Amino acid sequence: MNTDTTLVLGATGKTGRRVAARLRLAGRPVRAASRSSQIRFDWNAPDTWDPALRGVTAAYLIAPGTPGLAHDVVAAAEAAGVRRLVLLSGRGADTWGDSPFGQDMRSAEDAVRGSALDWTIVRASNFQQNFDEDLFHQPLVAGELALPAGDVPEPFVDVDDVAAVAAAVLTQPGAHAGRVYELTGPRALTFAEAVEQISRASGWPIAFTQVSAAGYVAAAVEQGLTEREARSVADMFELVSGGQLAATTDDVTAVLGRPPRTFEDYVVRVAAAGGWDR
Repeated sequence: MNTDTTLVLGATGKTGRRVAARLRLAGRPVRAASRSSQIRFDWNAPDTWDPALRGVTAAYLIAPGTPGLAHDVVAAAEAAGVRRLVLLSGRGADTWGDSPFGQDMRSAEDAVRGSALDWTIVRASNFQQNFDEDLFHQPLVAGELALPAGDVPEPFVDVDDVAAVAAAVLTQPGAHAGRVYELTGPRALTFAEAVEQISRASGWPIAFTQVSAAGYVAAAVEQGLTEREARSVADMFELVSGGQLAATTDDVTAVLGRPPRTFEDYVVRVAAAGGWDR
């Protein structure tokens, strides 16, 4: 058994909990940290950083919501003796130009690239699990998903593939240093096609409606999102509409030696478990 400890931040989130589980299954000691875990880590509470970082060899990071914070945490990681960082970022982050979307991710990428540590950046397309574990879920259960998304397809990636890639990178020191992996599913679908598949597999009537960015923001705020959160989602869809993120890649296969999971497989799994039942 490898005795090097890996710190997993965001350990209660979609990717973090899956990364931690894979590392444990592989016999790797894991320090799972989040704002609510026994070992606490809060990007906005610097007194929580050193206790979480002390004594770990590698760390899995998810960009904080505030640009700039990652630079301080990466510096603290270097001072604590961490040797390897794996950062989760967004697909094609270096092509986003002046978009207000993802400034936190781009800042975090700059932080790890500028460090003296072995680093790997794992960039992911929109998660398949956004449809059952995140903001798209409740509208789907209610019968209509309204988004500022048009006919440009998205190569949705399974979170389990993202976690498997991250775990592989974390447990193979040196093999992935300085690499940026762009993770996608095996083919791209429009949001309308994705919703149609969910409706058919679940057996429930669910409609997709294209709305304006302003209309989406207004509705999302009314349903409980902050205006900042809603505008961030709208900004993301504006990026997607340009089409530069629609192509698929082979990076999941390159790291794992197998093709990425399909959206159809994801839909069947969740529908069989009653994920969209009313």
